[in-house]
Amino acid sequence: MATNQSTERILVVGAGELGTAVVEGLARHEKRSSSIAVLLRPSTIESADEEKQRANEYLKSLGASLVPGDIVQDDEEKLASIFGAYDVVVVCSGFGLPPGTQVRITKAALLGRARRYIPWQWGIDYDVVGEGSAQDLFDEQLEVRKLLRAQKEVDWVVVSTGLFVSFIFIPAFGPVAFNTRTLRALGSWDTKLSVTTPRDIGRVAADIIYDPREIKRQVVFVAGDTVSYRDVADLVEARFGGEWKRELWDMQTLKKRLEENPEDGMVKYQNVFGAGKGVAWEMASTVNAQRKMAMQTVEDYLRDMKE
Repeated sequence: MATNQSTERILVVGAGELGTAVVEGLARHEKRSSSIAVLLRPSTIESADEEKQRANEYLKSLGASLVPGDIVQDDEEKLASIFGAYDVVVVCSGFGLPPGTQVRITKAALLGRARRYIPWQWGIDYDVVGEGSAQDLFDEQLEVRKLLRAQKEVDWVVVSTGLFVSFIFIPAFGPVAFNTRTLRALGSWDTKLSVTTPRDIGRVAADIIYDPREIKRQVVFVAGDTVSYRDVADLVEARFGGEWKRELWDMQTLKKRLEENPEDGMVKYQNVFGAGKGVAWEMASTVNAQRKMAMQTVEDYLRDMKE
């Protein structure tokens, strides 16, 4: 466990799009009073690849140090020894990792007794989604919450941010297909989803870390926008003009797609977001709205896009 010191020590696990945005948010926050470290695989830190070298140098330019560690290969005890040197551990790596990784990381954080832990739970409200959803990986997220709630030694915060705004426009997800100029609703046109950009997630995460106020041992919500599929379709048509085709993939259609493609992760996501449970929240309930933080909406995001 990190010792009391004037400078709080923060460890960000992973430096992909989200991890880098969180480091940026921490480094640029007006109340910054911490040292920032980023946990990366040793091969990433030592890589001769120019792109990885540039990414590492950028993190250093933000004042972050690079710490070697492997959340997939290192055992629980080794990760605990790393995490225990920090006051706050923020996990920003998880997409595509082997099953069980997030539970092991969480057990390591609890074993290492980091003062505060923010797990890789940046997506939807898994409590509302519940066990046995179309996306079986979500059951592990519920297990992480059980572990956190069952102990009192480590403070924790789950920051639910919905989808990345950009995810709406991934062709395989479905709502917007630029190549065929097709707009789709998953479930129904009135089904809603909450979305946030990585940059804004980083800004709000930093604000929660540096200025927690009453936030402690709880799930909080963040969103740049909460929109229906109808809203998305209307905004895309208004932004790009011309003729667009609209299609409804109702739950019957989505369930059939899942039966035909039971191992397709994107089809699993379509079913979860089509069902509409735990994937959207009112903007007034978000941390950013309560703290009057300006965020990028879907309309803002579209303004910067090219078809």
